[in-house]
Amino acid sequence: MDKCAEERQLLANEFLQCRKAIIALGDETRQSILMTLLMSEKIGCRVGEITEKTHLSRPAVSHHLQILKDAGIVSMRRKGTMNFYFVSADSTQWKKLKKLIDHINEIIPRATEINYPNNHLGEEE
Repeated sequence: MDKCAEERQLLANEFLQCRKAIIALGDETRQSILMTLLMSEKIGCRVGEITEKTHLSRPAVSHHLQILKDAGIVSMRRKGTMNFYFVSADSTQWKKLKKLIDHINEIIPRATEINYPNNHLGEEE
């Protein structure tokens, strides 16, 4: 396998490792919940607070929070009987996403230049 094909395979593997996070972040409802968590004045919101700010039902918020938790995007802490959700401080998933984006920015332009040497992307002909 040539070096370019090896790099593309590596990129595909990195994409698969980030798949849950990409799917979780790709949904507008989950983006809204994530923005609510990020814009909160305190660290951690309860489902009821998220429901009020997003105008979603409690079951919908809980469902989307579970997807975000499974993807490593959101974490939860428990205080007595209350659950508080917040953007995950565990950088593992964020680092994987950054590595994927950095790798895309490195590989794709180079692969494009190799395969289409006269195609100047972004330039009008």
